[in-house]
Amino acid sequence: MQVTVEALVNAPIENVWEAWTTPAVIQQWNAASDDWCCPKAEIDLHEGGLFDYRMESKTGSHNFNFSGRFTRLKLLQRIEYTLTDGRQVAIFFSETTDGVLITETFEAASDYAIEAEKEGWQSILNYFKQIVETNRYLS
Repeated sequence: MQVTVEALVNAPIENVWEAWTTPAVIQQWNAASDDWCCPKAEIDLHEGGLFDYRMESKTGSHNFNFSGRFTRLKLLQRIEYTLTDGRQVAIFFSETTDGVLITETFEAASDYAIEAEKEGWQSILNYFKQIVETNRYLS
């Protein structure tokens, strides 16, 4: 099943792209809630390149790697990848008069409730929006 989440980010496309693709910045926003973090982000941004983000609860009780391979890239417009479990993800960055609309479509995991998974992905996207709009990643 395909699931889509979106956010409108009030920032220039170059800032949005940089924040989405820079490991040190990914570590700042890549968490669905305040009790999780992303202590490691490795990214080789080219078609065929790999990425690996370490997701951990701040208590250390839960963790997992979010990893995959880039399958299609178009600078400032599109990122597609396949996760290590075979699921496909497509992210589109569309400039509008109000900012950049990010649309993320992913195949839902079979072992999670779809609404819970959608909520998690949307929370991460909302946190990304907050980080970029407040320029906190620049400090």
